[in-house]
Amino acid sequence: MKTTLKKNLTLALLALAATACKDQLEEYNPSGATAEAVFTTPEGFETAVTGMYTYNRALYGKEAGYALLEMGTDIWTNAANNGGTVVSGAAPQPALTTYQGLISDNIWVKAQLWQQCYAAINLGNQALKYVNTAGLLPARRPVLEAEIRFMRAWYYYHLVESFGDVPLRLEPTEGVVTTATRAPVADVYNQIFQDLDFATANLPATTTDYGRITKPAAEAFASKVYLTRGQYQRAANLANRVVSKYTGQGIRLVTNYASLWDIANQRNSEVLWAVNYSPTLTYNAGSNLGNTFFLMDYGTLPGLQRDILNGFANVRYMPTRFLLNLYNEQNDARYNATFKQAWLANNAATIPKWTAAEVAQNPTELAGLTGQNKFAIGDTAVLTTKRSIPNFQQQYTRRYRYRVYDVDDIYAANGTPLDRFHYPSLRKFDDPTRATATVQESSRDANLLRLGDIYLIAAEAQFRNGKLDSAAYYINQVRTRAALTPARVPAMQITASQVTLDFILDERARELAGEQVRWFDLKRTGKLVERVRLYNPDAAPNIQDFHTLRPIPQSDLDAVTNKGDFRQNPGY
Repeated sequence: MKTTLKKNLTLALLALAATACKDQLEEYNPSGATAEAVFTTPEGFETAVTGMYTYNRALYGKEAGYALLEMGTDIWTNAANNGGTVVSGAAPQPALTTYQGLISDNIWVKAQLWQQCYAAINLGNQALKYVNTAGLLPARRPVLEAEIRFMRAWYYYHLVESFGDVPLRLEPTEGVVTTATRAPVADVYNQIFQDLDFATANLPATTTDYGRITKPAAEAFASKVYLTRGQYQRAANLANRVVSKYTGQGIRLVTNYASLWDIANQRNSEVLWAVNYSPTLTYNAGSNLGNTFFLMDYGTLPGLQRDILNGFANVRYMPTRFLLNLYNEQNDARYNATFKQAWLANNAATIPKWTAAEVAQNPTELAGLTGQNKFAIGDTAVLTTKRSIPNFQQQYTRRYRYRVYDVDDIYAANGTPLDRFHYPSLRKFDDPTRATATVQESSRDANLLRLGDIYLIAAEAQFRNGKLDSAAYYINQVRTRAALTPARVPAMQITASQVTLDFILDERARELAGEQVRWFDLKRTGKLVERVRLYNPDAAPNIQDFHTLRPIPQSDLDAVTNKGDFRQNPGY
């Protein structure tokens, strides 16, 4: 989608949406625009639709989005800099990752999820009010309405899954509103289904404007929604349609899993829908920062300094021991494609040299090497590994000239992190095209829906239908693509008897780690509390059953006058 198009008008529309958001009790419209002036022309209406997409940039590719949609699960936990500066091994306790101290006015829950979704919905409601009077061409009108209704369903899904009963607003909120009523989950989903039915019936199969929603993408999302609500056969039908009926439009799994994350190939045949971030960073509402959060602290180690290739390490999130152990890297290419383990020396100034004492201790191997470097630029400087290296002391030796952090250095036997600075680092979002080593912002797109995800949605739906052979078939399509070599394909195949809900969740972790779906996956399957307690020692002591819902923002509870009808979720 062209992010530079009609920039001023888009800003006016966003201002209108903000003024009408339900918890904004004081009216303020800095643009001076009116709905009648903006929405009653084809140009203004088109820009309103474009504006609905932009709210995804508050979550996808942003720290708040990763905290809300990936953290607090079985596969990620806190690295050293998540929640403040700490010493190695200490456990910071930010609320969304460990459920300790999660309060009703958590800023990311309020500002990045609740408020952004309702602002987007209100913008869509305003546009729908004028859809028949905006002077749109007859062929264009239903397509634009379909986009609006899809986006409204998308944002309501995020709200209802996160908060449960929520206000269901289908008309634009104009002026001051001081009351709110939470609609039952079933009513919200009925509206989501209605909007998705209209969208899938009226959207085009393809688009030349990358980032716009299309029929296969809408059907993919609808399959998730129907699966979430227990309509398994309809979910299976839609997912099967997406993975099998659109090859003529070029929709298919890429051949090599690693190529999904090549920034030169990010707009590929597998991506159904993405938030497109512009190379002109000023257009990006903060740009994509996913490249920074999962990287370990490499720049302070001997032989290394921060550079463009290795990324800007914010040291926020690290994998759980459980996640690393899910991969059999002897057969599965996804481990090496997902995690960076080796770091090559790039800083001659800190490359250590052999000392006279070391040479004296190893005279045969090291004779004559006093004062020479232990490794050179381009050699391995650091290795982080999920494997155990028996009796290895963390020092430079004649056998291991580089520094090694093995699994026993990184984690205790129960999975509690021992070193939150050094660990295998998620590499899916790396951006070697950043201008300088000090630039954090990335122009990488943030995928919202991709085909590998939908194959596994089809498998989950068929498992729920009791069709284990069909479930295994869809899983094996994904695992065949993931095989390390063609010779490893047989080892990657599973049988129907191996299909369980936990296996599907494990496979989704292997395929989709870091892609901002995990919290919803565990919520949908009823496994959030169980698997966090089993596999995330940082969060296990704190998570309770009520954490399957987020807290309603306290400021909204305080603002309404009908407090008896608009209450907080239990536990907060």
